[in-house]
Amino acid sequence: MRRFFESLEQAAIDIILERRGGKRARLLRRILLLLSYLYRRVVDVRLALYRSCTLRQHLIGCPVISIGNLTMGGTGKTPIVEKLARELTEHGRRVAILSRGYKSVPKPFLQLLFSVTRKHQDFFAPRIVSEGGALLLDSRTAGDEPFMLAKNLKKVTVLVDRDRVKSGLYAIKHLGCDLLLLDDGLQYLKLRHRFDVVLIDREAPFGNEFLIPRGTLREPPENLRRATHIIITKCNGSDLTSLHERIRRLNRTAEIIECSHRAVELCNIVTGETLPLSHLQDLKIGVLAGIASPESFEQGLRNLGAHLLLTQSYADHHRYSRKEINRFVQRCIRRNASMILTTEKDAVRIPRLTELGIPIYYLRIEIQILKGEDLWNRMVERFAATTSSL
Repeated sequence: MRRFFESLEQAAIDIILERRGGKRARLLRRILLLLSYLYRRVVDVRLALYRSCTLRQHLIGCPVISIGNLTMGGTGKTPIVEKLARELTEHGRRVAILSRGYKSVPKPFLQLLFSVTRKHQDFFAPRIVSEGGALLLDSRTAGDEPFMLAKNLKKVTVLVDRDRVKSGLYAIKHLGCDLLLLDDGLQYLKLRHRFDVVLIDREAPFGNEFLIPRGTLREPPENLRRATHIIITKCNGSDLTSLHERIRRLNRTAEIIECSHRAVELCNIVTGETLPLSHLQDLKIGVLAGIASPESFEQGLRNLGAHLLLTQSYADHHRYSRKEINRFVQRCIRRNASMILTTEKDAVRIPRLTELGIPIYYLRIEIQILKGEDLWNRMVERFAATTSSL
């Protein structure tokens, strides 16, 4: 059943991005376009209701910084959240990351009942991925991105709950946090944001320019005016004058920073062993990816000198089975591949199988500021110095 829904999701994406032709696909795109107009009205009305205070925005006595985007997925948000959380912690703040835990599953009832005996825990508390130390949930229960953040950030609290007002209050009252990062929070208006950091993908700044469900935009581009800071991701040093000009037409005041997602090293998903990137030079590999933009990941590996013998992509957030991994391993062995490589986000969803006959590594990624490093540092210092939630 899971594979059926993933196939349906991928088919919808192919239609939306015009990878499928034919009369049926064109007809579906026309229907989706009509629905997009309706969706646009819903977005406008919702924003108007919050602006007029008809719908209440909650202030919880702590600065809230939203990191989000106008489009659905693929902007490289998680490494930005990780870098920002780490630097704010280094500035002395007790940071909590609030996530909705996309595609996570609740704890089994008996496990949840047992967990209420833990200090500060109660039946209706948010799921605690980490209190700034040991991991308390697996990736299935936490969600792959919150799990990855908690694994890499040993001094940062990570909470998962659809109601992020509740999880924010819990982080302040029970865990002593004094600054909240709202992961994927631009559209979460129930909790008042002190700052809005909006990410824009250089490769597709506004998706395919259509709103959901015809396109990948969650909000129209003019809503970029809500951003206090704008980060252009996946930059490669090329001239972005035209993109800057368009951004400035939509938002005249936000500081604009350009960054790239820099590969750092290869990490074995079972042993934790690391290898330098130079190890990929002329290496024959198989590639597994269940992310929004597998093509970008694959091209990055080619740029590092790897020869991609086999590639296998799945829907974003796909949770791998032992059978899928074993089948792909056997294909790679038959083609004499030396290694299987995946993303860090995929690595937390791959079962740990120790006798595969071929090692599986993930590519560790970090953010590198290309233009506007002074703006980044000033932004972090401003966030770290903020004490008001207004």
